[in-house]
Amino acid sequence: MPAVWPASVSPRAPTATTAPHPFPFDDYADLRAEGLLGLCVPERYGGLGGDYETYCLVAEQLAQGNASTALTFNMHCLTMLMMGPIADSMPMSPTVRERHEKLRAAKFREVVEDGAFYGQPHSEPVEQGETDTKLGVGGRRFGTTARKVDGGYVVNGRKFFVSLAGCAPYYATPAIRLGDEPWIERTLYLEIPKDAPGVSFPGEWDPMGMRATVSRDMLLQDVFVPDDAEVLPPGLFGAMYNAFPHLFLSFSATFLGLMQAAYDGALAYLTGRMPGAPIPHTEIAAKGHAIAEMLFAIESARALYYRAISEAQVDAPLEAVQRARAAHVTVQRAVVTVTQEAIRVCGGRAFLRRYPLERYARDARAAALMRPWTQEIAMQQAWEAALGLDGQRGAAAGA
Repeated sequence: MPAVWPASVSPRAPTATTAPHPFPFDDYADLRAEGLLGLCVPERYGGLGGDYETYCLVAEQLAQGNASTALTFNMHCLTMLMMGPIADSMPMSPTVRERHEKLRAAKFREVVEDGAFYGQPHSEPVEQGETDTKLGVGGRRFGTTARKVDGGYVVNGRKFFVSLAGCAPYYATPAIRLGDEPWIERTLYLEIPKDAPGVSFPGEWDPMGMRATVSRDMLLQDVFVPDDAEVLPPGLFGAMYNAFPHLFLSFSATFLGLMQAAYDGALAYLTGRMPGAPIPHTEIAAKGHAIAEMLFAIESARALYYRAISEAQVDAPLEAVQRARAAHVTVQRAVVTVTQEAIRVCGGRAFLRRYPLERYARDARAAALMRPWTQEIAMQQAWEAALGLDGQRGAAAGA
């Protein structure tokens, strides 16, 4: 069952600064003050002990205040879940598990006591290797390489769409260790500090939506990280990617919350509760049908999504994975429809930037674009699995 969280938690809208698209540091200060940076840190390490389902429910609420905050918080909480309860469900030898326990205890302590948080730079503009066929959830992740040296690794690569770029203290970074061993065994997941020599965040960030995620590039040039920077034991990242495809269903929590914010905003506008809205709204009777359709779209998506996240587990049965794909795509479609309808039913002034409705509509467009479960990838995997072709593809790839 999900935990009950402090009633005082109230996510803020982005704080204006002199930067064109500022990162919501004030929101992260609130998350830290309320102990929510430790939301998915197990209780024995001083965290709140939230599981995957609980995280998704919390993220839905955060997104109603600031979708960019919720989306970046996803990167941090997934890192905590991967180190914690998901890793606990993965097979490991006793020696490897004991070492992982020691390493993660130090990382969890820094989150709980010092307020550290993580980005997750997974996407790469130059992608290499076999991972298109070997990662069951889809996507290529290992253009970044790690060369084993005494005491650690030397990492080189370039990431893009790195949310929290230059803003998080640490980045949980996939890399592939150079070598001849089987591919899965060489997958690494490393903690790279923001200020490590050789780390930079070049480029500009001027997107259509989700502007406060600050998702610039991340360049890694001969970056040394010690052995104890391993977020997961060697080989576990690739195995976990395949065993727990629900990882990336967590993105949809943000967009479910965004739908609710747009619906609530439309109601506030039409009833005169939003500052600057016309009172009374003379066309409100003609808009009732559209309001009902928005409500039905939200509740249908929410019901499917809630069931899907309740079924998340390592090595989930095919029907649960298929339902997760359906929930993900349903949210991706509905968030665009609902946020656009919120503007349409409220009329011309709702198109102005003084109201939040146009921001909701812009942010919604990011839902279908986020790898590895874009609409195209999720739908292809769904029909291949339904027709029994997914195994054939894997067999052909291994030939």
